[in-house]
Amino acid sequence: MNPAETGRRLLLVSLSLLSLFLNSALAVRIVNPAILLTTTTPPQSARVAVFALGSFWRSEAAFGCLHGVIRTSVGYAGGSKLNPEYRNLGDHAECVKVEYDPRKIHYSKLLEVFWASHDSTQVFGQGPDVGNQYRSIIFTNGTMEARLAAASKEREQAKSRNNIITTKIQPLNSFYPAESEHQKFELKRRPFLLQLIGNLGEEELVKSTLAMKLNAYAAELCAPYIQKNIDSKINDAVKKGWPVLRDV
Repeated sequence: MNPAETGRRLLLVSLSLLSLFLNSALAVRIVNPAILLTTTTPPQSARVAVFALGSFWRSEAAFGCLHGVIRTSVGYAGGSKLNPEYRNLGDHAECVKVEYDPRKIHYSKLLEVFWASHDSTQVFGQGPDVGNQYRSIIFTNGTMEARLAAASKEREQAKSRNNIITTKIQPLNSFYPAESEHQKFELKRRPFLLQLIGNLGEEELVKSTLAMKLNAYAAELCAPYIQKNIDSKINDAVKKGWPVLRDV
């Protein structure tokens, strides 16, 4: 191990121990230093896709374990009301914003996950969630996305000859981020996982790729082999008495 790497690890150890002490003794939250040192900036080629597929609490998690997806967040789109809120949506739909690297994952794969993650034949809701805010929509950015979305809808309709696909395809105008309590909802139901990544603040949770993956893991929406891999990493962290996850 070279001196630079040795110094880096010593720094992580010192900062993490200080963080744990202050968190427990003084109830002060310090950002997990391992997260800070492993944060990556999205590439310039990164793109954004927005989908509405029912309640955004679980819908966000559907995209969190996909290789090439960088960040996810939830919000509102598709309506005319300015600055909608959860209790005052107007005519907007609950949506998921997916930031992804097109060099690693194609838009068509995101469409596959969209169709597989909800019932596009339902009208005015999804399952027990009833209301216009739960309608199915693919929001597009440009002609190419619109064509791919339309072609995927035709394929889905061909599979469901006895039912009508209700999904709308429309250009994305404005996306309004939802309130902080709705972001990474599945992850927040697992306080232990939040502790493992350093009790990140709300803004950090939205930006964290690790939090995105653990949100999908908490909802059990990762592929089985990924779920098992994350299980193993969590168990290793606990066994070593080193309660910090840097990656999964």
